[in-house]
Amino acid sequence: MQFKDSFKTASLGLKHAKIRSVLTILGIIIGVGSVILLMSIGDSAQSLILDQVQGAGSNLIFIVPGATRGSRFSSPASVQGIVIKTLVKEDIEALKKDPAIERAAPEARGQGRISYANNDAVVSFEGTTADFFPIRNFSVEKGRAFSNADVDSFNHVIVLGQEITKTLFGEVNPIDKTVRLKDVSFKVIGVLEKKGLGPFGIDQDNIALVPVSVAQKQMLGINYYNSIVTQASDVYNIEYAKERITSILRQNHRIDSPDKDDFTIRTQEDALSLLGNITSILSAFLTAIASISLVVGGIGVMNIMLVSVVERTKEIGLRKAVGATNKDILQQFLLEAVILAFIGGVAGIILGSLFAFIISLFLKGYLATGWVFSLPLSAIMWGVGVSTATGIAFGIYPARQASLKNPIEALRYE
Repeated sequence: MQFKDSFKTASLGLKHAKIRSVLTILGIIIGVGSVILLMSIGDSAQSLILDQVQGAGSNLIFIVPGATRGSRFSSPASVQGIVIKTLVKEDIEALKKDPAIERAAPEARGQGRISYANNDAVVSFEGTTADFFPIRNFSVEKGRAFSNADVDSFNHVIVLGQEITKTLFGEVNPIDKTVRLKDVSFKVIGVLEKKGLGPFGIDQDNIALVPVSVAQKQMLGINYYNSIVTQASDVYNIEYAKERITSILRQNHRIDSPDKDDFTIRTQEDALSLLGNITSILSAFLTAIASISLVVGGIGVMNIMLVSVVERTKEIGLRKAVGATNKDILQQFLLEAVILAFIGGVAGIILGSLFAFIISLFLKGYLATGWVFSLPLSAIMWGVGVSTATGIAFGIYPARQASLKNPIEALRYE
């Protein structure tokens, strides 16, 4: 029997048992739809996280106090809550002189209550310099950013994020208004453009930026920095810039051995690599979980096909009696299983994609995130390929059972 004849016979067999066919397809739809949905969500999450890191600026190199022991992704002591005072003003001045470094800005961070009139809130503030704004891609929507002259003069000026501005001022123009942050008065000179969530989930619209000189002396009472962020020059390779930073800091801190480093340097590529690995593992894990439903759907295909073989025993005997070979019977029942699985796979891809799109709209609209719908081609290929393979894998046994039936016994079957 030719393939097209077997295909036609298989299709007619499925049409005569519509309810059974629909139930079989439903299991595959759920399995493939789950895989597509989770692969789409995983890919969208990965894109969102990586975009946030890249949106923080370009050619960034982060310096934090404290050495890292163990793997290159281990946390420095300062990140673990230990106060380390090794990064100081002299380090910034030395870094700025190196041609491999385009810009460098210190960061002295804290948290406090900010108030205006009868409105107040708790906000994260950051003491820094004018270079911080171009390094971190922070643009001012209203007013201006503070200058290095403001830093040198200890001017009590402040630049606010979008959300904290709305909380304090509502519809009132905040420029030149006076706010109090940690019991220190500041004049609002600028409001940042909306940035949304930043790397590692930091809300960049709920921050306050002040001159680092004021933050250190009057708000935090320190003479060191919590971190330094630098931007490598486009002329030099970022790894070369990292080496230059390492050399400068070792010279400044009188370190004669890498084992004695009291600082940790991280590049933007390090963060992207780490986050990319984490999100890829998470996506693979979610896909593996969803694939379990495909196995369940495949078992459903096998069970229903076995029932179909029993119900159609006399038909099998009749076909063999008129000349059908074992190969013909095997081919027919196997094609039925593959057709069911393929149809279920295509329907699962469509429904899984639809649900993923609806979820992306919800996350983007109601949770105010930069979530973007993503449906990788690999997800579609995986859905079609696995569903078809499921039909073959779980259809081969029932098809073989049908092909091995004795025609005489099959005709006598009641």
